[in-house]
Order: sequence, then C-alpha cells, then structure tokens
Amino acid sequence: MITLAHFQVLAAALFAVGMYGVLSRRSPVIILMAIELMLNAVNINLIGFAAFGDFPEAHRTFGQVLVVFVITIAAAELALAVAIILRLYRNKGSANVDDVNIMKW
Repeated sequence: MITLAHFQVLAAALFAVGMYGVLSRRSPVIILMAIELMLNAVNINLIGFAAFGDFPEAHRTFGQVLVVFVITIAAAELALAVAIILRLYRNKGSANVDDVNIMKW
C-alpha cells in the first residue's frame, strides 16, 4: 500500500537530484532541466498531501489547483529561459554559464 511517506521520499529524492544538477552543471539547458525536476518534486508533494492528508475537500482541491498553477508557471519560465539562452548563444558564441558575464559591470 502506498502511503504519504512514499510520496515524500520520492519528492525528496527528485529534489536532491535537481539540486545536484543545479549546483554541479555548467550547461544552462541542464540547469533548467534540474530546476524542472525540483518543481516536479514540489508537485509530487502537493499531490501526496492532497490525496492522503486529513484535510477538508476544499483544501484538497486547492492543492490540485496549485499543482496546475505551478506547472503553468514552470512552462512559462522554461520558454523564457530558453529564449534568453538562445540569445546569449548568438551574442557570445557560448552557452556555458561560466563564460556568460554580460550582467557584470
């Protein structure tokens, strides 16, 4: 039987893998994928609490609506970040995070 603890362990593992990807990689595309993993870990936690929590029906529905909102925001964030990465690649010739210093004075 699957319990809330299973969802929390899965979400913690996904979040840890995403955090490792953000902190260790230098490719902006891989960093974006790691951020998406971290957002999906949050979504798994929200769904787990909505399904197994001792909350009223209104709070369960709010958790599911919040998941849809997070997915929507993540899609918009990904589209904007890919556009920025493509523009940086065209201007600098490299998409490596260490080579990008446009924002520095």
